Amino acid sequence: MRLKIFSNYSPNFDPIKRRKTQIKFLIFHYTGMKRELDAINKLTNFKSDVSCHYFIKNNGETSVMVPDLYVAWHAGKSRWKYYKSLNRYSIGIEINNPGHDYNYKKFSKKQIQSLTKLSKILIKKYKINSKNILGHSDVAPERKKDPGEKFPWKELSKQGIGLWHSLSIQSLKKNRKIELDKVSKKMFYNNLSIIGYVVKKTENSKKRKFNSYIVKAFQRRFRQELVNGKIDKECLIISNNLAKKFS
Repeated sequence: MRLKIFSNYSPNFDPIKRRKTQIKFLIFHYTGMKRELDAINKLTNFKSDVSCHYFIKNNGETSVMVPDLYVAWHAGKSRWKYYKSLNRYSIGIEINNPGHDYNYKKFSKKQIQSLTKLSKILIKKYKINSKNILGHSDVAPERKKDPGEKFPWKELSKQGIGLWHSLSIQSLKKNRKIELDKVSKKMFYNNLSIIGYVVKKTENSKKRKFNSYIVKAFQRRFRQELVNGKIDKECLIISNNLAKKFS
């Protein structure tokens, strides 16, 4: 598996090296900027305080910005299961895409081909579990939407990159928009916790708002046809299936 990787180093990283065994996650991002060059300039500008390990251009060209064993500044305030500050444990890959604020579009075929090759190399090198291949919105749902509902999670899962449910779209659609009772909603949130999302359990308006972001993050990842932040029977069925895979 050959992938030519160019160098375009960023000054934004922690100076102390980490151990190879500390790398447990891959986190995918989109750049969310109008122009590719602006995204590259931001990620390599010491004043921006952001970076990534790898950057994938529209044409699939891939650059290393921070070497793997250094902590890049890509995830920010983030949580997954019992992990906090995912930067310390992850490799961050930025894929150029204008994102939701600037005419969000499908990722190019060349981008996904490069991402697939790169991910397989990193998964093998650091023994990364499929459960630990995530999107930025998974670990920071209240702040981030990337890589978003146009990111091909299902297709990547067929290559061993991340997990997907094993349910037919036809059977799922029959359950879309069917409301849940309180017990079923509680079961859904419990499934989200098993998967890895950090759910707020106390009931108040602030916690409910936070949880709605988590529902949208779940939908952007696993129910991409409809992202509305509302729990329905389809979401519950998908979460039941995934909880078994992530447990």
